Amino acid sequence: MKTPVSFEFYPPKTDEQRAQLDRTAQRLARFKPDYGSCTFGAGGSTQSHTPRTVRHLREKFGYNIAPHLSCVGGTRDEFRTLIADYLDMGCDRIVTLRGDIPSGMGDPGEFKYAIDLLKFLREEYGDHFHLHVAAYPEIHPQARNAKHDLQNFAAKAKAGATSAITQYFYNVDAYFRFVDDVQKMGVDIPIIAGIMPISDFHKIKQFSAMCGSEIPRWISQRMDAYGEDMEAQRDFATEMVADLCRRLTEGGAPGFHFYTLNLAKPTVRVLDLLD
Repeated sequence: MKTPVSFEFYPPKTDEQRAQLDRTAQRLARFKPDYGSCTFGAGGSTQSHTPRTVRHLREKFGYNIAPHLSCVGGTRDEFRTLIADYLDMGCDRIVTLRGDIPSGMGDPGEFKYAIDLLKFLREEYGDHFHLHVAAYPEIHPQARNAKHDLQNFAAKAKAGATSAITQYFYNVDAYFRFVDDVQKMGVDIPIIAGIMPISDFHKIKQFSAMCGSEIPRWISQRMDAYGEDMEAQRDFATEMVADLCRRLTEGGAPGFHFYTLNLAKPTVRVLDLLD
């Protein structure tokens, strides 16, 4: 059976970025994704771009887009207005997140945590939306401790989440351990594996250090050994991520959510290798 796939996009701000997104969405459409998602800027920075991008991807490419909703900086009325737009588009999925608090923001808004926004959506819209929440197999970087992080996730699942999408990871054991732990806590929602194909290893190392995703030492050592041979780095990274997906499939992962960064090639290479 084919493992379901989905893709994350971010809203473009320039004509060049818009053209890049269109090329990427068109190339990835042939994999017949279950849905796509579109990120959301907290505090008004890019949130106005998100509805436009959602509509564009739905109407031009036929994607079933799940817009991200970040609770930071928003009010109930603002969310009602935004969601009315999504309902008008025909959206039936939402990715519910706390979001990063912008530097200097004094008022985080009416919702402090993702679970508060999740409860609001269930109270206001019932079962209309498939509500995705975030999961962190390697523990949220701001969590008090690992146990508290698992308890927070279990609370979101029991508050009405339909499924979860993980932060990306390269340690398959972390994913399966996380799934086992939360299942013992009574969580039975699907936990979709977040996959980050590698196009620029230096940038991935920097981003991983900020978001708490561990790059195993053996991967870093292998990439360093290739030096400036970018083709060798690319081939190794593609095979490594494809093997990660194979092991996840064998272990029963219910789906893959690819973080595309609005680039097609890294994801296409992995999916072509997986056939």
